[in-house]
Amino acid sequence: MDYSKMGDSELIRSYLSGNEAPLEALISKNQQRIFSYILVRIQDQDLANDIFQDTFVKVINTLKRGKYNEEGKFLQWTMRIAHNLIIDHYRREKRMPTMSPTDEFNIFDVLKDNSLNVESSLIKEQIEADLHKLIDQLPEDQKEVLKLRHFSGLSFKEISEQTGVSINTALGRMRYALINLRKLMEKNNVSLLMQ
Repeated sequence: MDYSKMGDSELIRSYLSGNEAPLEALISKNQQRIFSYILVRIQDQDLANDIFQDTFVKVINTLKRGKYNEEGKFLQWTMRIAHNLIIDHYRREKRMPTMSPTDEFNIFDVLKDNSLNVESSLIKEQIEADLHKLIDQLPEDQKEVLKLRHFSGLSFKEISEQTGVSINTALGRMRYALINLRKLMEKNNVSLLMQ
């Protein structure tokens, strides 16, 4: 059978039915783009190889557990796994700005930090993308206050005037928005606080 002509979804289905060859075809088909993606961000051939291998170990384990979601494309899904492993590497290397989870929600301070190096900038982009997805899941009133406060930089007095609610109500909505955002982070296994 010529696996090179099969689509990713077909290869995955064939692999999951007990055939190892489609996995090799899947890796061959995508390895150049995934490895290049890792190498550009790591700038170290040996380390890039390690992360590449770790990426596919994670891919295989996820496929075998039946956790792969076919709604997404295989390449983008695998790139996301590689991206997360790159972030994990930089966290272990302690090249990341540290944050205290006890402050109001210091993730916003990292997003405003303009002195970030290349590695941290990469992580900042990921944090912003993850954060916006989570914020969009909040109730409308909480989402509105949070965005006005952290992305528009309004004071609670200005938020109260703009939304037509009392300052106490605005503060309460903000408090619940942060509580719910933390819950969403845990539920979605999203790590936004830098270690």
